[in-house]
Formats: sequence, structure tokens, C-alpha cells
Amino acid sequence: MISSVLPTYNRAPLAFVKGAGSWLETADGTRYLDLGAGIAVNCLGHAAPELVETLTEQAQKLWHVSNLYEIPNQQRLADMLVDKTFADTVFFTNSGTEAAELAIKMARKYWYTKGQPDRYEIITFEGAFHGRSSAAIAASGGEKMTKGFGPLLPGFTHVAWQDLDAVKAAVSDKTCAIMLEPVQGEGGIRPAGDAFLKALKQISEETGCLLIFDEVQCGMGRTGKLFAHEWAGVTPDIMMVAKGIGGGFPLGAVLATEDAAQGMTLGTHGSTYGGNPLGCAVGAKVMEIVATPEFLAEVNRKGGLMRQKLEGLVAAHPEVFEDVHGQGLLLGLQCKVAPTEVVAAGYEQNLLTVPAAHNVLRLLPALNIPDEEIAEAIARLDRAAAAIDGKAA
Repeated sequence: MISSVLPTYNRAPLAFVKGAGSWLETADGTRYLDLGAGIAVNCLGHAAPELVETLTEQAQKLWHVSNLYEIPNQQRLADMLVDKTFADTVFFTNSGTEAAELAIKMARKYWYTKGQPDRYEIITFEGAFHGRSSAAIAASGGEKMTKGFGPLLPGFTHVAWQDLDAVKAAVSDKTCAIMLEPVQGEGGIRPAGDAFLKALKQISEETGCLLIFDEVQCGMGRTGKLFAHEWAGVTPDIMMVAKGIGGGFPLGAVLATEDAAQGMTLGTHGSTYGGNPLGCAVGAKVMEIVATPEFLAEVNRKGGLMRQKLEGLVAAHPEVFEDVHGQGLLLGLQCKVAPTEVVAAGYEQNLLTVPAAHNVLRLLPALNIPDEEIAEAIARLDRAAAAIDGKAA
């Protein structure tokens, strides 16, 4: 008999009733150190006091009015994002998948508005994850995402990750955009690299096709810059944001230049909940904290500290781990065993981690995780790896 909750997840036998900072707690009081942060969502940890206060204050005033009316909190957050980024305009969603839908629509409508409706093809990359809607799975293209859901939305050309020659060969007079994650998350914490992003920007400028960055997982301070593409010194035309922007409250956004957004006129897109007073109040508080040079400098320092300790862990367990890669507090442990085996061993040490593709274990702690909790996390990973070593022996 099917469960009352649709069984689309292979859930761990764990249920948490409360959390604080980097810790989650079960009903019996057992505490787990969380290096997943809701898959890069809880950027300030669980039940961050500043966010609790902001949400509570807003909840006592106004929850929802819809976008039939002006929403001051939405305007404030949009102004903050425009001030801190390349963007001229922002549309708020509830998730990264919704942001992907709009980004795809916006790119195609751009060329339709310019009198070139046949320019609708979008180049995407192997290993991509842009969400689970019909458009997003077609953009990702992998069999794991698309099997059984055909016919797929047409108009996507998939090329190998970091293959610049393949990109150049794929660009045609039908290409409307190139879309990628500056650092692939689900794909195994794979940075595109500064040179590759710069080359894509050059192709974009030479051919006129739009450049779309998906910063749902790698954005909002996760790499030590507010957005990961800043490391390469290039800017997109359109960018998708979600996860960390709400600090745990469902919130996403599409940021765009005025030029790229020119086709999105009155009535071309909408969202009942997107940009509601609750979400935008929390998002603005997250921006106030995360988008400061001091906070981002600390993310870089903590990321360096954690990476150094992880490299020692790799050296200590060469049969379990191969190397560590990533940037800031978006880190991946390349495993020689199945990453799910390390996740399971971590549960035994009251440690939470997240698997990814290409045999990678994702480490995505709260961006404000204290140094002593980084040390504790590494100690628990060490014990988990030792248990795996012991089984192998």
C-alpha cells in the first residue's frame, strides 16, 4: 500500500524536531552535527535568532497579499539585490525550479521580442541540475532526471562539462542562451573555472546569445563571494537564485539586466506566493548579514580551515577518500567508496552529510559554523572513515 506521503524520496530513518545553529535534534534529544544545512539552504544555521525575530515580527503584521498589490518588503529586497549585483531587475519565486522556469522563458522571449523567434535553443551541460519541472529536467538532460517523463520539452543542446570546443560547435543561429552552474552542486561540486566562464562570456558577447548562471546552490556567499561568478570577474545576463537567500524560508529569485528582461512585460509571468511579505522580510535580513565584506571574508577563512583539515583526512584514509575540491564552504570529498556508504557511517557518528554525483560527498555547512564545530565535524568524519576502513580490513 502506498504511503500517505508520495514515496519519491529514499529517506534516512531520522526525524528532527528542532535545531539550533549547526545542530539538529531528534525527539529523544539525540543531537546531530549538520554539514548539509538543508542542502545549502540554512546559510545561517537552524533557527538563526536574527531570522526568527524577523519572521516573527513580520508574521504578526502581514503574511500574504498577492502580487496584485505593491509589496514594500519585495521592493526592499529587490533594491538590495540590484545594488549588490549586475542586475537591473528581479522577479521573486518560491524555489530554484521556479527560477529556472522563468530564466528559460525570459531567454526565449528576449529573442521573440527582437523578431527572431527561431532563436530558442539553450546550450546546457552534462551533470547539470536545474530543478525537476518539465523545462528544468529537459535542460539537465540526464537519464536519471528524464526517464519516463517524455516527450521532453525541445530546444536544449547538451554538451560535455568544461568542453569549450563543444560549446563553440553547438552555437548556431538558433542559439538563444548558454546556461550553467558556475559550480555544479548535484553534479559533484565541480567548479566551471574562471577561464571557462570568461570564455563563455566572450562567446556570449560575440554571438549575442544570453548567458544564464544558475547560482541556486553556489550563490549567497557559499563560495566566499556573494555569488560564485564574481571570482571570474564576469557577469551573466540572467541569474537564478534560491536556497540560501531565504535562510530556510522558501524563496527564490531571477535577476536580470534590463536588456535581457525586455520581453517580460505585463502578464507574461506571475506567481501567487512569489515575493510574499514573509519571504522577502527574511531574505532582506539574510542579505543584510551575508552580503557584507566581513561575513564573506569569514566564509573564505572557514572554508580554508575546513579544506586544510579535510586534506589531512584524505591523507589519513587513502582507501576511503581520494581528494577534496570546491570553494569556500561548498566542498566535495571525492570518495573511493560509494558516498552513500560514508553518509551512513556518518549517521553512526551523529553527523549529517549529502551525497552527489561522480562519487562525491558534499559538505555544505552553515556559513557561520564556528571553528570548533568544523574541528568536531572532521573528527566525526575521521571516525566514520575509520569504521569503513575497519570493514574493508
